[in-house]
Amino acid sequence: MLRAAPYLLLLALPAAAAARAEDLQVDPDAGNNSLAAVFDARLGERITAVSSAVGCDLHLDPRAEAVSGRCSVPLVSIRVDNDDTKSDHFRQWATNKKSDPAACLLEANLEGVHVGALVPGQPVAFRAEIPFRVCGRGRVDGGREQVSGTALLFPPGAYGERETIRIRATVAGFDREAYQIGPQFTEGWLARVQALAKVVAGKGDVELSLFARPKSP
Repeated sequence: MLRAAPYLLLLALPAAAAARAEDLQVDPDAGNNSLAAVFDARLGERITAVSSAVGCDLHLDPRAEAVSGRCSVPLVSIRVDNDDTKSDHFRQWATNKKSDPAACLLEANLEGVHVGALVPGQPVAFRAEIPFRVCGRGRVDGGREQVSGTALLFPPGAYGERETIRIRATVAGFDREAYQIGPQFTEGWLARVQALAKVVAGKGDVELSLFARPKSP
């Protein structure tokens, strides 16, 4: 029995390491941390906005099985239908032409979001109400967004050299007008509000695909 003790200790080490709190980062420059939003008007256009510059600073508490932190996307990184004009229009709508688009972020703040116990190779479902901000503005009604998704743990060597958590999340029914994003809130666009009302959907679905890794020491 005494001889077996060192081996039992070695087996316990991974579990002990997994129980440690970790600071994680989603690298906005990695190119694989993406946002894709689709606004599909019933009688108008299907508009897709994408960015591969999502960044996050997160803290994982394995004992509470919860994540806290902040994620953000620079407004200027978002492309609408891969079109320069549409992308510029979206920046005008998001800032209401009252601030510099380069200073604008789409942000989400996570406060103890329960993700469950992470086990290598097994997706864990989560659901949370998360506050978002666009160019510093929250929802006009003070509400939060319903976010659902999965977290999947890759051990070292399975997806790169370091431990990695893949996060896939959906924000269903994101209402851009709740954040005052649109022509009716933007100087110089009022004459076109009625013409655009049926062409551009007010609500859409946002998909996020992220890879979080421990911060470098």
